[in-house]
Amino acid sequence: MELLAPAGNFDKLVTAVHFGADAVYFAGKTYGLRAFAGNFDNNEIEKAMTFLHSLGKKGYVTLNIVANDSDFKNIDEYLNLLLKAKVDGVIVSDTGMIYYIRQNFPSLNVHVSTQANVNNSYSAKFYADLGVTRIVLARELNLSQIKEIANAVGNRVELEAFVHGAMCISYSGRCLLSNYMTGRDSNRGACVQACRWNYTIREVNKTEEFPIEEDERGTYILNSKDLCMIAHLKELEEAGVTSLKIEGRMKSDYYVASVVNAYRRALDNKNDIKTLELELEKTSHRRYTTGFYFNSDDKEFLQTSMPIQTAEFTAKVVEKSCNGYVKVEMRNRFKKGDELEILSPNSSFLKKIKAESIVNSKGEEIDDCKLVQEVVTINCQYPVEEGDILRKAN
Repeated sequence: MELLAPAGNFDKLVTAVHFGADAVYFAGKTYGLRAFAGNFDNNEIEKAMTFLHSLGKKGYVTLNIVANDSDFKNIDEYLNLLLKAKVDGVIVSDTGMIYYIRQNFPSLNVHVSTQANVNNSYSAKFYADLGVTRIVLARELNLSQIKEIANAVGNRVELEAFVHGAMCISYSGRCLLSNYMTGRDSNRGACVQACRWNYTIREVNKTEEFPIEEDERGTYILNSKDLCMIAHLKELEEAGVTSLKIEGRMKSDYYVASVVNAYRRALDNKNDIKTLELELEKTSHRRYTTGFYFNSDDKEFLQTSMPIQTAEFTAKVVEKSCNGYVKVEMRNRFKKGDELEILSPNSSFLKKIKAESIVNSKGEEIDDCKLVQEVVTINCQYPVEEGDILRKAN
């Protein structure tokens, strides 16, 4: 199965590939549903695709807004750019947009977005008849329903399914809460994620507000838990899923590295599942759920707390280790004597080092690395590569 990772900007794209993604999905500056991610300008799209193809990887670009007629006025220029860049597919939700691309740009592979709510075999066959090459299934499907769809479409289209990350409380992401509360339209890329705010309760005839006490940091009654299917990849494969999608174009470099690395290792059977489940606790997440895949009750998804994580992104390796030392860029403060753990796609994964020597760019020995993005050299007895990460337990 293909491992498909999110990329909110070019650095995250490089990180995803470094840690084992087979393909990456990202957005240009328009037409995508993550308007506040860094995203890619036109030159960066071409640069990204050249980089990905040089490594035998694939890149998919999102055009998944709910489109108005005005959105088609300048679309040809953009689609021609994507053709020139040789993108491997465009992710589209709007049926009008799909129709337009299939009629006018038939050589572009169209992937039907999860926003299109493909929940049954007839919808899947409809899109297959339009000539799409992949369907990103609705997140509300269980494994047996996915298998029915796979049997119905056969080899005509690939099936992609989300395996990890944030879930929306609305149906496959079609939410009006952000628009109602702030005027920022989630269906046009401007969602403020109002479902993840802290809320209180008020009796309709009174002004006093009361917290619904769940934990010391507040109540998050509209939140869902995060999806995690790392222990069930075989079941997804047996159901007919061909691409495993990780959510998170708004997430950090460290999130992309941690999650992609864990799923890559699960697919390659490099570590036991218990180790990898613990690995996924080390990056920011809400409590995990397997979503709708196993017919869980909707109430099981309710989330009542802030994100948690058990480790902190400390530094990123900027040069390959040599002679027992490695040059790193500081991301969070660390001190002499701290124990740092290696996050790597290679054999040094989970190895630990004790920072006994920290030398700054002036060649000075320091005890405390506290300047943001300061580049320092530290002792490291294990082989690490550019792009690997050091972290420490919270």
